[in-house]
Amino acid sequence: MKRRTIGLTARQMAFVNAGADEVLFGGAAGGGKSFGQIIDALAYAVRWPGSRQLILRRTMPELERTLIRTAQLLYPRELYSYNKKERIGTFTNGSTVEFGYCGAESDVYRYQSAEYDLIRFDELTHFTEHMYLYMLSRLRGANEFPKQMKSTTNPGGIGHDWVKRRFVDIGPPEQERVTSTGSRIFLPALLRDNAFLRKSDPSYEKRLLNLSDGERRALLDGEWDLLDGRYFSEWSRSIHVIEPFEIPAHWRRIFTMDYGLDMLAGYWIACAPDGRAYVYRELYESNHIISSAARRILELTKEEISLWYAPSDLWNRRQDSGKSAAEIFAQHGIELTRVSGSRIAGWYAMKELLRPRTDEQGKQTAGILFFNCCVNAARCIPAILRDQSDPNDCAVQPHELTHAPDAIRYFASEWRGNEECGESEDSREYQRQLENLLGYAQY
Repeated sequence: MKRRTIGLTARQMAFVNAGADEVLFGGAAGGGKSFGQIIDALAYAVRWPGSRQLILRRTMPELERTLIRTAQLLYPRELYSYNKKERIGTFTNGSTVEFGYCGAESDVYRYQSAEYDLIRFDELTHFTEHMYLYMLSRLRGANEFPKQMKSTTNPGGIGHDWVKRRFVDIGPPEQERVTSTGSRIFLPALLRDNAFLRKSDPSYEKRLLNLSDGERRALLDGEWDLLDGRYFSEWSRSIHVIEPFEIPAHWRRIFTMDYGLDMLAGYWIACAPDGRAYVYRELYESNHIISSAARRILELTKEEISLWYAPSDLWNRRQDSGKSAAEIFAQHGIELTRVSGSRIAGWYAMKELLRPRTDEQGKQTAGILFFNCCVNAARCIPAILRDQSDPNDCAVQPHELTHAPDAIRYFASEWRGNEECGESEDSREYQRQLENLLGYAQY
């Protein structure tokens, strides 16, 4: 058999080597995702003789134009043959790769009695969440082969929100996350990662630049926080979500929350002397009565908090106890500060904080930045929609998306920049000492 050499990018190799139960290789067009899928299928088939794989697209013509054709061109004929009628590729070691499609929700039931060792979705955002979850149940078999779901996609499409929620919003990319249903990892893929395409078709990037703003952000930039109907068009994960760093002890700290039995969304915010705010800790838990919520907040608070922001409805007296939620929080050591002002004014203040700007070093930044551990804030803020009846307001449905934005809105409503937030007494004392030294030197 004639020896062949196949070049892979570093991102494609990361996809091939990924060992999580569920893997998503996604981002911009031209990132080499489908090619990586086909090469990974070959590697798996050769490594595990007798294994069974399934590759899915929404339609059969899509399969024939892309994956089936690529496999026939790349796979050695001495090892692989393709049966067009059955849509199954067979290797000489007994491994098979089946090419299937799911055009409608009910199509998944054609695989009801099937067993696969590895299932691959190409363009995952073209599928519904139900299709994906059902096919997860088809990963089974009494053998030692590793069972995985490996998918590729671009942002956008009917499944954009659930794919983003399942893979992108769970935490930083390239870090395997263990959930109650198994491990997952998201591997970004951008055009700049694919040196082979950029060399063979140098004009491809220019053609992507001609797309509409939304399409360009999805297909060229690999941006998951798309703008279609979203309220916070200012949001960009690459700007607003940052790696954690050690916060100076003299920075003032503020806590802000949206409380309800359905969700306690709390955020600890450090205010820098330059006027920027850093959201560095997140509490996002349900089923806390007021006393339990107070204990949980204090349990996570290791530093001195200057202000505890909360919405005005927590000052309403409860019929069962005759006390307000604010009074009960106070009994547990948390003296809340009532946030006033209208919703719309608060949203405007929040949009101003999120507005991208360029700092002194020429780097894109914003007035408020989020540590990447604040996964629910980074998930909900870009996803919340405009109210259809009042485009100045945020929609209240889906309700699950409102908790984190509301909590941050309360902080934004009271924001006073350096005057209110950045200059703690410690930092002001430091400034006074510095001015005294400078004055002495000048004298």
